[in-house]
Amino acid sequence: MEHNPSGIFSRTLVRILFISIVCGLLYWGGYSLGYPLISGLLVGFIAVLLSLTIETRKAYEFLDWLRTPDLEPSAMKGLWSDAAYRVQQVLRYRDKKFQQEQERMEQFLSGIEASPNGVILLDRNDQITWISRAAAKHFGLDPERDIAQRITNLIRSPDFVHYLNEGLFLSPVVLPMPYGGQRTLSVTAHTYGQGLKIVLSHDITERELTESMRRDFVANVSHEIRTPLTVLNGFIETMINLRLTEAECERVLVLMKQQAERMQSLVSDLLVLAQLEGSLRPPPDLWCSVNKLLQRAFSDAQGLSKGQHQLVLEILPEQEQFEISGIESEWLSAVGNLVSNAIRYTPAGGQVTIRWTCSEDGHGEFAVIDTGMGIESAHISRLTERFYRVDGSRSRDTGGTGLGLSIVKHVAQRHSGDLRIVSEFGKGSTFVLNVPVSRVRRSQKNVLMPQAA
Repeated sequence: MEHNPSGIFSRTLVRILFISIVCGLLYWGGYSLGYPLISGLLVGFIAVLLSLTIETRKAYEFLDWLRTPDLEPSAMKGLWSDAAYRVQQVLRYRDKKFQQEQERMEQFLSGIEASPNGVILLDRNDQITWISRAAAKHFGLDPERDIAQRITNLIRSPDFVHYLNEGLFLSPVVLPMPYGGQRTLSVTAHTYGQGLKIVLSHDITERELTESMRRDFVANVSHEIRTPLTVLNGFIETMINLRLTEAECERVLVLMKQQAERMQSLVSDLLVLAQLEGSLRPPPDLWCSVNKLLQRAFSDAQGLSKGQHQLVLEILPEQEQFEISGIESEWLSAVGNLVSNAIRYTPAGGQVTIRWTCSEDGHGEFAVIDTGMGIESAHISRLTERFYRVDGSRSRDTGGTGLGLSIVKHVAQRHSGDLRIVSEFGKGSTFVLNVPVSRVRRSQKNVLMPQAA
């Protein structure tokens, strides 16, 4: 029952007043009868009662203030004023510490929210007490609606339910992401406190894709090198075990040379790819002439074509020449690979055009256009994958390693550009290497060509 300080004080005051009247009558009677000692004791008793009355009133004021300690204490004096001040200081210190803890908790939760990993907190009954946004996205949960729900009622994957019920948590469990298409999650649980659990989720789709690409890369390299090695080994055994004529030996040596050159091209392209992936981005203050790059690529194209194709070089006049920033050897490798591919896959008598253009907004384009057989649309998105070939046997016959367009893509990305492919089967192909505005400028007079890195 709630106390009423004013009512209690009124009843106490009435009782003290009644006692005071009785004591006054006794005092008067004792003094009249000649007993002054009794009269003195009665006066002292009355003084004590008055003092207790005042202190009781202050105590009830203090109790009344404690119901709303945020307000300033009333004008209390003596011991009660000091007690009120100390209580108020303790309460303010408690509120300050509570606010600090709240801010620290909010910062901690904000840090968790900034992480790409999902976090779910569970109580001892595996009911959700908190969900991060990443975890809500991973499992298709609602951070507000699903609080206090049992997690196994929401995530019903048999592997996850068994993992959570088993309680060992020795290694993560891999699950398909609900409502996430082909994406994959790695889920780990840990215990803490008294029966509490934390569930961590991580999207490992990219990692698994990288692992798959690495395995495919190793398998492709092994296959590509094994073929010429097998041919070389067969020819060597033939020359050791059989007596060949001079003409037969010459023919075998020519074939062996071709296989050796094929392996050398493969190793060279692999080294170029490794260098592109492992080095820093090219600096923006190295500039090379676009016309000189195209002229060198055109010269290489003439050597590859051997007069069997119509080669066209479209460059700007001297007064409108441009420069691009980056490593000259990488740009030359990218354009050279595009030209080489165009010549390899264009039949004799076809046309290959090498072109440079600069748009009004300032970005440049290297374009290599051929009149070859073209590429079906289903293959275009995969052309830049390592060792991917539209026609494997035809690519090997033309001397390709299957790494040229992958090198072009890496060079473009390192220089903040991109590679665009437009092709129609039976009507030729166009490969466009885009150069961003930040790496294009008009030719500067008296600027020395940087050496190839």
